Amino acid sequence: MADVKTGKSSKGKEMHYSVGVVIKKNEKYLLVDRRKKPLGFAGVAGHVDEGENETHALIREIKEESGLKVKSYRLIFEEEVEGNVCRRGVEVHYWWLYKVDAEGKLRLKPDEAKSIGWYSAEEIKKLKLEPVWEYWFKKLGVI
Repeated sequence: MADVKTGKSSKGKEMHYSVGVVIKKNEKYLLVDRRKKPLGFAGVAGHVDEGENETHALIREIKEESGLKVKSYRLIFEEEVEGNVCRRGVEVHYWWLYKVDAEGKLRLKPDEAKSIGWYSAEEIKKLKLEPVWEYWFKKLGVI
């Protein structure tokens, strides 16, 4: 595992930096069903590595988790989120959430996800979402 970018939260707790990606096509959102903690359905996301900026992490995570290539991206949220425990045990993350237009052939990364696919807002309401993605989809008005 690469070293992730760390810092201190506004309350002095250890904090990781993460990127998340909202990819929408034909009124459906791209989600992966995570194989590793935190479990649940989620958009493409991951930690920002040490020495990497958030846009490099965004492009890397999309390629790694979905096989897609970024055509364009736009930052939609940037904030510190508490109670977002990662597999490394850190519960505060500073997030950059992007809306992304991507292209290419969708590819499952079996060591990371059980499945990858497109889901409508109605379908998303019935899924067990990773907690931070439940937060994002509520904030976006999807659920």
